[in-house]
Parts: sequence; C-alpha cells; structure tokens
Amino acid sequence: MPRPITLFTGQWADLPLAELAPLAKNMGFDGLELACWGDHFDVDQAAASKNYLKEIWDLLQTHGLDCHAISNHLVGQAICDRIDERHQAILSPEIWGDGDPEGVRKRAARQMIKTARAARKFFDARPGGPGAFPAVVNGFTGSSIWHSIYAFPPTSQAYWDAGFADFGRRWLPILDAFDKVDVNFALEVHPTEIAFDIASAQQALAAVHGHKRFGFNYDPSHLAYQHVDYVKFIRTFADRIYHAHMKDVWWGHGDGTVGVFGGHTAFGDARRHWDFRSLGHGDIHFEEIIVALNDIRYTGPLSIEWEDIRMDRIHGATEASAFVRKIDFPASGLVFDAAFSKKK
Repeated sequence: MPRPITLFTGQWADLPLAELAPLAKNMGFDGLELACWGDHFDVDQAAASKNYLKEIWDLLQTHGLDCHAISNHLVGQAICDRIDERHQAILSPEIWGDGDPEGVRKRAARQMIKTARAARKFFDARPGGPGAFPAVVNGFTGSSIWHSIYAFPPTSQAYWDAGFADFGRRWLPILDAFDKVDVNFALEVHPTEIAFDIASAQQALAAVHGHKRFGFNYDPSHLAYQHVDYVKFIRTFADRIYHAHMKDVWWGHGDGTVGVFGGHTAFGDARRHWDFRSLGHGDIHFEEIIVALNDIRYTGPLSIEWEDIRMDRIHGATEASAFVRKIDFPASGLVFDAAFSKKK
C-alpha cells in the first residue's frame, strides 16, 4: 500500500487545529504530524485528560485524517543546548522558569519524558487501535558542542567527546522512559543538534549505547546543502529510520556573497548559497530517496515539512502533497525475472 502523506504542523501553528485540519484535507493530506506548540498537541492535557485525547481524534476523523507521530522539537532543543535568551522565546514559562541554564535543561528533560507518556496515551486512544506504525515522537536534542564546529581557538577531540558524553548522560534516562511506554524517539538530524551528518549521527548513537528507542526522523533537506549523501544516510541507518520528512532544498543558487554557513542572512535573501524550497522546486532527487526507503522496507508516513519563503504556503503544500503522492510507489513483492525460471 502507498505510504500515508502527512503534513507536519509546526510551520502552521498560527492556525488553530480546528482550522488547519479541514484545510489539510483540502490540500490533499492523509493525516497530520502534530507539533507540540500552538494548540495542536498540548502535552500536559494529553497526559492528564482522556477527553482531550478523544477531542483530537474526533476532530481528525471528522476530516478524514490520521496521525502517526507527534513532534516536540522546541523542548528537545533545550535539553543539551547552551541556554541563552533565544530559548526563552520558544519555551513555555514553566520550562524557562528563572532562566538558570541547568534548571531549564532539567525541566525540558522532564517534559520530554512526559511527551513520551502523552504519546503513548494518544496513540492508544486512536479509534480502531494504535495502528501498525510504532508510536514515535520526533524532535531535537540540542548540543553543547555545536558552537565549536570550525572554531577558533582550535577544538580538541576530547572537547567534542565530552559533548557526546553530555548528550548520552542527559538522554539515556529519557530514552529509558520512552522504552517503558513503548515509544520511539526520532532525532531530526540537523545543524545545531548533536547529530547533523552521518558521522555525528553514528557518534550520537554510540553515546547512547545503541539504545533501541533512539533513531532518526529522516530529512534530506538538512543534509544535502552540507554535501552529505542523503541517500547513503538511509542505507547507513536502515534500522533506525523511525519517521521520514519530505522537504526540499536548493544550493549553489546564490550570487557568491554567502557561503554554506548562511552569512547571518535571512531565508529568502537572494545572496544565500542555499534555501529551503517547496517540494519539486529544489535540488533533492526524491526518486532515489523512495527507492532507498523501499529497500530498507520503511512503511511509515512521508510527512511534508513545508518551508519555502518565496511561495504561498497553501499553494505550495497542495502542490507538495500531490508531488509526493506521484513519486511514491510500493516496493516490489516479487523478483521481476522469476517468470523466466523453468521450475514449476
């Protein structure tokens, strides 16, 4: 069966879920990947109230939508980061508290554990049962060492090793909590996170001792402009792809003023070396991705994270859902040349 096409609601959090759900259906989506901000998925209410869970599922079903994952990137970012005033803008007052960095990190970790419990309750409340796709929470981890990339004074390997050790120390208890409720955590590999390419993803996996609940929310757009092989990533982590984002990007389209680091310029600046694009308008080869996902037998959703500052988002998301539906195809169930065999 074709994989469900879903919409990540993170970039649509300005719209109430009651307004976004019918819009998503009209744009051609099969379901939503619910972000834990705006009013799309309230972790505290989901953990405490069966009525709240029923309200969400009733709303989704009314519009013919399903849900296969929730995402809590904002809270996850604060768990390992070097906390500054930017984090206050993305965190709740309860997690920010007095802004003491270590206090913020600990409160964020507790909230991520609560997110796992809320996800378990949410998917258990799904009409018809939890479904075949494992419960998954997508998100970020933050990083205590991202700032040291290409840094001066020079960064030692010991400094980086300490950063991965910090990540492991903070996340292993969280992953154990995820395991207790049978939920997977999928890190969206991304610059500023503990894992941002294949090598750092391997280091992150080792730092949590290969914990079975730690995997990846695959997103080619964050790899490609770095010149990381985004198809190789799928094959390298075949058993750790817990969710997949479909998102496009182009690179090499600037005027030579700004490099791959972004030059402190905003998205949409024509000088930029790279920018996110609506699906089919960038440089990602999506057919190679579909082939690789078929090869590893990934059967989960293809979730569109729509970002393109140059395009109207309703036009773009509608076009993107049709694009992904067209390029997706099921894996073969037979050997194509078996018919030539003389054996009966």
